[in-house]
Amino acid sequence: MASLKEVKNKIAGVKKTAQITKAMNMVASARLRGAQSKMEAFRPYSSKFEEAMSNLSGGANTGSFPLMEVRNVATVEIVIVTSDRGLCGSFNANINKLAEKKIKAYEAEGKKVSIVCVGKKGHQYFKKTGKIRKSYTDIMAAFQMFHAREIAQDIAENFVNGAADKVEVLYGHFKSVAIQRPAVQDMLPVQPVASEQASDKKAISGDYIYEPSTEEIMDVMQPLYLNVILYHAMLEVGASEHAARMTAMDNATSACRDIVNNLTLIYNKARQAAVTGELMDIVGGAEALKG
Repeated sequence: MASLKEVKNKIAGVKKTAQITKAMNMVASARLRGAQSKMEAFRPYSSKFEEAMSNLSGGANTGSFPLMEVRNVATVEIVIVTSDRGLCGSFNANINKLAEKKIKAYEAEGKKVSIVCVGKKGHQYFKKTGKIRKSYTDIMAAFQMFHAREIAQDIAENFVNGAADKVEVLYGHFKSVAIQRPAVQDMLPVQPVASEQASDKKAISGDYIYEPSTEEIMDVMQPLYLNVILYHAMLEVGASEHAARMTAMDNATSACRDIVNNLTLIYNKARQAAVTGELMDIVGGAEALKG
């Protein structure tokens, strides 16, 4: 059995760890409020942008736009969006595992796979595979739209040059503070987005007249659409990271509390055993003096 001093030192160490995890939980909670508000404010914009793309691309000639060119898929590029920091439970691990599963599935079909990592955790996981084409690390802590624009431009150029025939974005989707799940979204080629009204037989449909022409608008909208997709994925990951870290630190604090209770019980038993031993020595000495 450990000595009283060793158990006491362990209790003090675990209590200090609990203070750290509690502080990290509070920091993650504060940051989550800001990240979640930005994400929720951007979701309607993203939805309206998709609706506009639906109206435009539905009647457009897809062959005249390089970003809408559908080819036989020989090379797939996967954009993996993760966080830069750890201590957020299995959040990043779930994204990386889904990405690994997708890569194996594509390679089993005879397709070549390249990876673009946005976030340090994805880069660290896949750097030994030799499949990473480009990495963007140390930007997820304070990313802006221009980061998404820079990444989207590089991905679009790689697609137009024929180095990739299909591009997917894999990120952590924020469902709630307790649930964050990996999600996959097609990025390139840009496909006509099916509107909800198109599936409703009773909905009134009609042709829209655009000024300038649909082709001119699409030339401007398509790059912006890629920016929106990528920035939305980064916002989702930013909010999901803080939520996952808040949950992980809360669980860690609870675990520290349980460990302290168990160590306290061990400490009390050891102290009682020591007191009992000392009493037995005193009683034994007294009985020896009587004899």
